[in-house]
Amino acid sequence: MNRTFIYKIDDAYDGYKIGDFLRKHLYSRQLIIHLKKTEQGILLNNTWAYINDLLHTNDVLTIQIIEESSSDNIVPVKMELDIVYEDEDIVIINKASNTPIHPSMNNYDNSLANGLAYYYESQNLPFVFRCVNRLDKDTSGLVLLAKNMYSSCILSEMVRNREIHREYLALVEGKLNDNGTIDAPVARKEGSVIERCIDFDHGQTAITHYSRLDYKNDFSLASIVLETGRTHQIRVHMKYIEHPLPGDFIYNPVFTHINRQALHSHKLSFVHPITKEAMAFVSPLPQDMKKLIE
Repeated sequence: MNRTFIYKIDDAYDGYKIGDFLRKHLYSRQLIIHLKKTEQGILLNNTWAYINDLLHTNDVLTIQIIEESSSDNIVPVKMELDIVYEDEDIVIINKASNTPIHPSMNNYDNSLANGLAYYYESQNLPFVFRCVNRLDKDTSGLVLLAKNMYSSCILSEMVRNREIHREYLALVEGKLNDNGTIDAPVARKEGSVIERCIDFDHGQTAITHYSRLDYKNDFSLASIVLETGRTHQIRVHMKYIEHPLPGDFIYNPVFTHINRQALHSHKLSFVHPITKEAMAFVSPLPQDMKKLIE
């Protein structure tokens, strides 16, 4: 999607090359290459410029990000989307369970990416799928996506620096301790492309913090914050401490009470990548999880 950014150069950047200025402002190498190939993608005082041109105090640098094509292999499919927030740079979706994030071999046209492709196609806008926090197919809740190349650059850096704060709600079997931390490395289970396991010899560091919010009907409702983001981390860690999630088709395939893993992306908080405004979004516990502790 197209986006224009205008910078008034102050004394701090007097004498900087344009390329160095852009890198300082977290423009990625890929984005800078894209700008170089874009007609009038970089304007210095309204004149098409090169990345090696020098900046001076009071110069006006205009960056025009122009995207004309959409993601390959994402078929636009009309579906209901629960859009929590949207502006020129980001969109936040409250994802339903049983919805994959992106197309795969068995989910070619029923993913969140398909629905967003249709949503933007209906507005005659190009759409490149840039998901910041990916959720498993059956995990519900808040998903953050970047709408342009620059917001994607900044959000990716924020993820690396752990500046996007996520809180999950999970229902687990049995009564959890009031709170705790699980520090157990996670690895791919031998012979499986999907399943993960605890592996203290070969696993990657994985740390999960939890606190019990409620306990009813032999289920604990827990608030969970991840210090790391390994595949299936919450599901594997809760099974490891003998409090698995009900309805988890891989790690605890018991569907008496719920037909999907009882996990929900409850809260996202971060500083907006462009405006720098503090933002926080909450999605309430969905009904299929709520009924287990009513």
